[in-house]
Amino acid sequence: MGDGLQKALLGFAAGVMIAASVWSLLIPAIDMAGGAFLPAAIGFLLGMGFLLLLDTLVPHLHLDMDTPEGKPRGLKKSTMLLFAVTLHNIPEGMAVGVVFAGALSGVMNMTLAGALALSIGIAIQNFPEGAIISMPLVKSGISKKRAFAYGTLSGIVEPIGAVLTIFLTAQIQPVLPYILSFAAGAMFYVVVEELIPESQSGAHSNIGTIGAALGFALMMILDVALG
Repeated sequence: MGDGLQKALLGFAAGVMIAASVWSLLIPAIDMAGGAFLPAAIGFLLGMGFLLLLDTLVPHLHLDMDTPEGKPRGLKKSTMLLFAVTLHNIPEGMAVGVVFAGALSGVMNMTLAGALALSIGIAIQNFPEGAIISMPLVKSGISKKRAFAYGTLSGIVEPIGAVLTIFLTAQIQPVLPYILSFAAGAMFYVVVEELIPESQSGAHSNIGTIGAALGFALMMILDVALG
């Protein structure tokens, strides 16, 4: 996979997640709170802070391709990758789960069509995300089968997180606006910390920008058309 295509895919994933954070999570959270912005702002900042804390405590995978075989320092490569994949996909599973929970409970402005739109958007951006996880591992010497397995883990974590969030949200419906915005903040952290910097590194950063615009537009269309 060429560098330009990687940048485009990373930007595309970032655009989808930004649009999903706004249309599928933050706006419904504000509507649910009767137009009050404070619950959404508090939840958003808590979500950002939570991912920041996890990212600080859990060794994160950053492949340095300038070192021999692109080996990360510290823990075993496979262990670091598992932590990284899990950390990266927790907010996406949370987002899908909390929106479905809101739709199933009949909360205002939360529909199954809107939940489906978010699920489709997250699924679409998982294609480039899985590729971005797997491709550098093949370059670093891991077999294609193992790299594929690790990329698949990035998809398996999300439905597990979604189901757990649905069960938890059903018990704490009054704070649903906070949970929605918390998921948005967590997703936004992943975008700002990981996806955008990677898509803008090196030459031809405009390719990543174009990818982000296309991803944002697609997710916006999906949410408005289905929601």
